Amino acid sequence: MVSTLKVKPKRNRKTKTPEVLNNKLGSVKSKRTKRWNVSEREWTRYRKLKTPEMRQKLLDKYVPLVRNVATRMAMGFPRSVELSDLISTGVIGLVEAFKNYDPDRGVKFETYAVPRIRGAILDELRALDWVPRSTRAKSREIERAYMALENKYGRQPEKMELAKYMEISIEDLHLSLNDVSGTNFLSLDEVIYREDDNRQVPRIETVIDRDTLSVLGAIEREELKTFLGVAIDKLTKQEKLVIALYYFEELTLKEIGEVMSISESRVSQIHTRAVFKLRGMVKEKFALTG
Repeated sequence: MVSTLKVKPKRNRKTKTPEVLNNKLGSVKSKRTKRWNVSEREWTRYRKLKTPEMRQKLLDKYVPLVRNVATRMAMGFPRSVELSDLISTGVIGLVEAFKNYDPDRGVKFETYAVPRIRGAILDELRALDWVPRSTRAKSREIERAYMALENKYGRQPEKMELAKYMEISIEDLHLSLNDVSGTNFLSLDEVIYREDDNRQVPRIETVIDRDTLSVLGAIEREELKTFLGVAIDKLTKQEKLVIALYYFEELTLKEIGEVMSISESRVSQIHTRAVFKLRGMVKEKFALTG
């Protein structure tokens, strides 16, 4: 008796995608579809009628294109540059591109508009920038050289290495660094992390005015000035005269020597001895070290 075996037919690997999967792929593709796509039919109607309503409708559809361009450009700008400002300026470029666009040339409006939008944004930023273009170019040159040397040596390059790489003298490098040091702005409203407790705070809360004394510092300074008056009275007559002429009358050591009829080197010795005595009395009074 011969038994018959039923062999399952091999699945064709080139089977069609199930309808459910097709629906899902379709929904994903629709989400990726650019919202500023405008059909040729709409452009044809606008070219025929050119009503203000149709013009405004087309411009509204292309506003997401401006947002897309501005968002990409904002990634390379400091945080102080607001995205909303870039979009507003980009809309001006969009309107200008719409005004000068010629569909008969066979170029898509998106292709024609994007460079105009970018150009409008860059022109506005340049107009607002108080730093000369030459200084900006110098800053970029130093930054490129710095990164190249850092990648080469695996460490921060020294100034002499940086000057040699840029083929300039160390003096010229210092001048260039001074020029570009004030080209960057920091927003005082920007939220940053404190180093001590890693807490987010506005940058303005971390700014310290080192020129203004605190109440305690002002009291200590007045106390020191009062004590210095007492300490100077304990100096010899010659030492008092040298201190008075040097610090209050602001004479040079040579001029003091002429007034006191002694040599300049002798004035220097008296000045050094007087300062040494005053420093010792201050340290003893306020228990200072070092």
